[in-house]
Amino acid sequence: MGDFFTPEILWWVAGFLLLGLELAVPGVYLLFFGIAALIVGTNAFFLGDSIFGVGQQLVAFVVVSAVVIFLGGRFYRAGRTGPPSEDDNPVNRLIGREAKLSEAIEAGRGRVALGDSWWTVEGPDLAKGTRVRIVGANGNVLRVEPIGAGTA
Repeated sequence: MGDFFTPEILWWVAGFLLLGLELAVPGVYLLFFGIAALIVGTNAFFLGDSIFGVGQQLVAFVVVSAVVIFLGGRFYRAGRTGPPSEDDNPVNRLIGREAKLSEAIEAGRGRVALGDSWWTVEGPDLAKGTRVRIVGANGNVLRVEPIGAGTA
């Protein structure tokens, strides 16, 4: 039973625990530390305690973690080039919807209620209650035009 708690077994247990925790928490850093722990555990298994002592294993874990984070970060970021696309912006899903102005548009700004949210809108000055169509967005401000004005 005493042989079960050898350094390589503990590294493997730690590695698999970190990989399992990766599923429960956001981000990817536990994945990198888990891989590093598995690598150090495998080296400890093949090299033995006389050549690869606990102090060297800890140093190796730090070094391997840094290398794995560096390499893993490069691969992780490679698939995420550039800024988020406009398709990722949920505001764009509102374009084309029709609504009734909850507050008049004065000096180019007003408000509209969509579902359970209030939105700031910009467009030509219009009275409260006017039906409008959302034609675009500028950040979180929706651009609207009255229904029937230049639209079919």
